[in-house]
Parts: sequence; C-alpha cells; structure tokens
Amino acid sequence: MTAKYRTGQSAIHGKGLFAEVRIPKETLIGVFEGPRTKRDGPHVLWVEDEHGKVYGVRGQNELRFLNHADAPNAELDGQELWSLRRIEKDEEITIHYGAEWTDAE
Repeated sequence: MTAKYRTGQSAIHGKGLFAEVRIPKETLIGVFEGPRTKRDGPHVLWVEDEHGKVYGVRGQNELRFLNHADAPNAELDGQELWSLRRIEKDEEITIHYGAEWTDAE
C-alpha cells in the first residue's frame, strides 16, 4: 500500500504534512497517534470522546506536523484525519485549529 502522506518543509510554518498521492474527498488519511497527556504543549491534540470527556494526545507520528488554514482541506474527527475535498499530490494537508486559536507569531 502506498503511503498517503509525507512530511516536508512548509510555506505555512516549519514542517508540514503533504499528500504523497491524490487523496479523494471523504478519505481517511491517517490517525493522530501518541500517548495520552493532561498537559498542553507542542503537538498536543485535545479530543472530546463520545461521553463528553476531553483528553490530550501528544502526537508522535507525522500527523503532528499538520498546519492551520482558514480554508482547510482536511479535518480531525477525534484522532482520525479525513479529507474534506480532493487533495492533489504534493499539496499540503491542512486543518483548522479551531475558533479559539490565534496565530502567536
């Protein structure tokens, strides 16, 4: 099976996640993986489970390099990353960090 993504230098910020192949709309791209944590920090994803409990996941796979976009081409559903539209080969895969996120630069 061919990998759907790779990391590379991003024009948005630092490293980014890029499509290795064309990814159709509504495709599972990958799963944000890592140990659970109670502390916030770089590469921590906060997830609300089906019971309304919130937990953090300290990203340890390539999905930790997802960058923000106001008009993203993918979204996280829990820890699963899904394409919102067709993503072309070599296009950066982006998500929206949320309404409360502000660019701290």
